[in-house]
Amino acid sequence: MLNLRQIHHIAIIASDYARSKAFYCDVLGFTLLDEFYREERDSWKADLALNGHYAIELFSFPHPPARVSRPEACGLRHLAFSVDDIDLAIVRLASTGVSCEPVRIDPYTSRRFTFFCDPDGLPLELYEIS
Repeated sequence: MLNLRQIHHIAIIASDYARSKAFYCDVLGFTLLDEFYREERDSWKADLALNGHYAIELFSFPHPPARVSRPEACGLRHLAFSVDDIDLAIVRLASTGVSCEPVRIDPYTSRRFTFFCDPDGLPLELYEIS
């Protein structure tokens, strides 16, 4: 067994780096830890933290291919964030122009959740833990 300790980070490739950086930092509340331009790749890389914990590497690459489809494509389905109050989170997202799907109830936990998308259509989930 590998004895994995935790997930270190999630890597996201953005079609419009500045737009996605603003979304993850200004809308979702991530903190920009570091940012580098990698000239040999014509690529930006940002290290983003959530509540002080390094979580996302945000990249730009010239002409990245589009995502195959919505969450049912093979591979990463979505990225989920826990929230204390899903209704408040939905209102705050709406105030920035981000719309969420109707709230659903998890049939196994009875917790409420909803989906929304980042600027490139990456499915993101809010999952209420309170």
